[in-house]
Amino acid sequence: MNTWDTAVETVARCLGAGVREFVVCAGARNAALLEAVSRAETAGRARVWRHFEERSAGFFALGRTMETGKPCAVVTTSGTAAAELLPPVIEAFYQARPLVAITADRPAAFRGSGAPQTIEQPGLFGCYAEDDGFDAWDGKRPIHLNVELGEDFEPGDDDFTDSEPSEFQPVHDRPDVGTLARWLREDVFRGIVVMVGGLEPDEREEVYHFCRDFGAPVVAEATSGLREALEPISISHPDRVLKSVPPGKVLRIGEVPSGRFWRDLEELEKTDVWSICRNGLPGIARESHVTRGNAGRVLRALGEIDPADDALDHLQGNSARAAHIDELIETYPDSEPALVRQLSHYASIGSSVFLGNSLPIREWNLFAQWQRPVQLVRANRGANGIDGQISTWLGATAFHADAWCLVGDLTALYDLAAGFALGQVEPRGRVLAVLNNGGGRIFSRLPRLRSMSAQAVECMTNPHAADLSGFAKLWGMPHHLIRTADDFDTFEAGETTSLLEIRPSDRETAAFWRDFDRIG
Repeated sequence: MNTWDTAVETVARCLGAGVREFVVCAGARNAALLEAVSRAETAGRARVWRHFEERSAGFFALGRTMETGKPCAVVTTSGTAAAELLPPVIEAFYQARPLVAITADRPAAFRGSGAPQTIEQPGLFGCYAEDDGFDAWDGKRPIHLNVELGEDFEPGDDDFTDSEPSEFQPVHDRPDVGTLARWLREDVFRGIVVMVGGLEPDEREEVYHFCRDFGAPVVAEATSGLREALEPISISHPDRVLKSVPPGKVLRIGEVPSGRFWRDLEELEKTDVWSICRNGLPGIARESHVTRGNAGRVLRALGEIDPADDALDHLQGNSARAAHIDELIETYPDSEPALVRQLSHYASIGSSVFLGNSLPIREWNLFAQWQRPVQLVRANRGANGIDGQISTWLGATAFHADAWCLVGDLTALYDLAAGFALGQVEPRGRVLAVLNNGGGRIFSRLPRLRSMSAQAVECMTNPHAADLSGFAKLWGMPHHLIRTADDFDTFEAGETTSLLEIRPSDRETAAFWRDFDRIG
C-alpha cells in the first residue's frame, strides 16, 4: 500500500472508531496524515487542532477526551516527536481516557540503522497503550497506531465525504455489587468515612444522593464537584482529624484523593479500604478492595443502603476548626491561603475551574469559599504529574467562556508551550491564575526537609525569581500582578485570556502555616 493510501486508511479507521477530533503536530514524515485529516475536516467529518510541541499537544488532546468523553487523536511525526507523547499517554492510562496516539514512522527497514528520525517506535508506550488496533480496544485506555510512511506521496482524490464517523460507544463494566453491599453493612463499629475524589459530571448526582442518604462523614475533593454541596457532612481539616482517629473503613469514590490521609492509609492496615473508580486501580499498594466502573452506575446498582451507624464522630469540632481558619485568613490577608480564598470568590462566577496540581488542589480544598458551589472542577489526577496542566485545561475548556485555571509557578514554567493553542480556543473571560511563590513550596512543608542539608533543600524546592509577565507577553495575554487581597479589586476578566500572577507574602504565609499547624 502506498503512503497516501496508508494515511487515508488510518484516518478512516479512526473515524470508524468514533474519533471526531485530531490534534496535529506537523513534520515531513506525517505530511500525508495531515493532508488526510485536513480533508476529513473539510468534509465536516472531524475537527483539527494545530500545535507545534508534541507533549503539549498530547495533553490538549487529553483535555478534549475529558470534555467530550470521546476519543481524540494526536498526530506526530517520527523519532523523538513520538516519544514526547509518553507523559500524556501515561496520564490518560491512569484516568482511563480514550486518547489515540498516531505516530508516523519510517518504514521498518530503517529500524536499528541509526538513520535520521528513526527510533524503535512499535510498542513505544509499553503497558500504557493498546497497540493491537481498534478491534481489541475497549475505549478505557489509550491506543497507539504506529504508521509506517514513505516521505514522498501523491495525494489522491479521497475526500471522506462518503464516510460518516461512527458514534463512540464505550464498554460499560457490569460490576458485582453484592459483596460491596455486604461490606457497607457489616462491621462498622469503628466508623466509616467516604472519600470522594474527582468525578465525571454524569456521576455527581448519584454520588451526592448516596452520600446524603448514607450519612457517614465525608471528605469531598473540589474535583468531585460536590465539595460545597456536601459541606454539612464534610470533615474539616481531614488529614489531621483522620490521622488522629482513623476510621475502621474508608469508601473511596472516584479518583485518588489528593490529601495526605490517603497516603497515610498505606500504614493504617486496620482501616479497611474499598474503591469505586473508572480505572479499576486501588490507588494504594496494600491489600484493599476495588470495584471498576462508573460511580453513578455502581451506586445505582447497590439499591437502598441502610444509613451508616458511625460510632466515631469525625465531625466533632468542625465549626471550631472552620472558624479558626477564617480567623487566620483575616489575620494574614496577603498569605498564600488567604489569596487562594479571595481568588475562589472570583473564580466561582466562572463556568469552570481547573486545578493543577497537588498544591492548588489541597489549598482549594482547605481554603476556598463555601458559599457559591463550583460544580465543574477538573484536574489531572492520574499520575499526579505537573506536566501538561495548562494544555489539558485549554483542551478541556476549548469551547468554554469564563474558564478559570489555577496552577503553581513551576507547573506554568513546565508548560510554556501551551499558549500556542490560545488562538484556537474560546478566549472570553478566560483566566490563567499562577500562584508564584518562588519555587516548589509544596515540598517545603515536608517533615523530612528538617533533616536535610540546605543544599539538598534548595534542590528540592527549586527557588527562582521568574517574572511571569514575560510568559504573558509571549502569548499576548494581559498580565495582572496580585500581591495583596486588595489588588483583586482592580482585576476584571476581559475578551481575551488573562494571566493573573499571584505573589503572596512570604512572611504572612509562613505565619499562617505556623498557626494553622496548631489547629486541633
